[in-house]
Amino acid sequence: MAARRAARLIRSVRPASGRDLQRSQRMSAKKILLILVVLLLAAAGVHFLGHPSGKGTAGAGHAVAAVPVQVAPVAAGDVDLSLQVVGRAEAWSTVTLRAQVSAQLQALGFQPGSRVKKGQLLVQLDPRLLKAQLDQARGAVAKDRAELQKAQADQRRYAAMLARGFVSRADYDAYQANLEVARAALQSDLAAQELAQTQLDYTRVTAPFDGIAGAPLAWPGAQVTAQSTDLVVLNQVEPIRVDFNVPEGSLAAVRAALARGPVPVRAAIPGDPQPLQGTLEFVDNAVDNSTGTILLKARFDNPDMRLTPGQFVQVSLPTARIARALSVPVQAVQSSARGSFVFVLKADGTVAQRYVTPGPSTGGRTVIEQGVSAGEQVVTEGQMLLVDGSRVQVRQGG
Repeated sequence: MAARRAARLIRSVRPASGRDLQRSQRMSAKKILLILVVLLLAAAGVHFLGHPSGKGTAGAGHAVAAVPVQVAPVAAGDVDLSLQVVGRAEAWSTVTLRAQVSAQLQALGFQPGSRVKKGQLLVQLDPRLLKAQLDQARGAVAKDRAELQKAQADQRRYAAMLARGFVSRADYDAYQANLEVARAALQSDLAAQELAQTQLDYTRVTAPFDGIAGAPLAWPGAQVTAQSTDLVVLNQVEPIRVDFNVPEGSLAAVRAALARGPVPVRAAIPGDPQPLQGTLEFVDNAVDNSTGTILLKARFDNPDMRLTPGQFVQVSLPTARIARALSVPVQAVQSSARGSFVFVLKADGTVAQRYVTPGPSTGGRTVIEQGVSAGEQVVTEGQMLLVDGSRVQVRQGG
């Protein structure tokens, strides 16, 4: 179009009559310049239309670049199916140590939050008053023993005199009764002595088991009251339990697993790459009607104290085993409107989009019931850039 306009402009300046020639001579220099610019633009347009850029010509001749991907083999073997639930650790046992006698708290024998050993002194109460009461009880016992000895001697003496007829039966019976009273008094004061000793022992509060001591609930100088003042909470964490709930629909599989023998349980701590291994030890006797789940508990030895009461963990509980199954990493399976598929690496460096029948997933792998063969390589990363027949470049995982 620009060329035709330029031609018309050229024809408009061809030689003509004298009148036209005079008119053309009066044409301004600006109009002539405009005509020249239009001619140059038209020539440039024809040039670019007839000669595409060198970059585009060169690009058309190159093959499409290979897509970088990561692959993994199709594995064949037994696959253990498992339930994945969230659990929470709880102490094997928890006790709140409470004062058994009324006294002033004298000293603490532990660091808050530290490990303590069975029998270790945790709290010392002021023993002076109770020690004085024990000494008093011991004195009473000593007195009773002396009186008992005298009563026994009197009874023997009067028994001999009664046999000779020197005293009456009534006198003898009185001394016999005194002997029995002395024996009863000694027995009573021995019990009082034992009670005083026990109360004195209660001034030393010791750990009933190995565990972790919490923060003190009373501090030195405080007056504690018997059976009322709490001193410290002690948790036994070696071993430790993990509580978790499973759907009631999985209860039959859990019971079947228990029938085969001990059921291993794995607990993964967030941020810890090494899971802990334990054993299922308790299945509740009723389903919670409000949630449709049932409570289970697993035992973990916890020798390195990696589990803490109240901590949340990811629990894996095996329930069934599929023999001679084919499985792939879960990220290898993709979905479309037609169903699930994987990209299988071919010998020529391209991939084939193959539709599969996936089964259950566990432990980061998905069982493939149909569509792949053992040993084939499936794409696990880079699928978003692939179509059937795409050329790929396999790279090692980071």
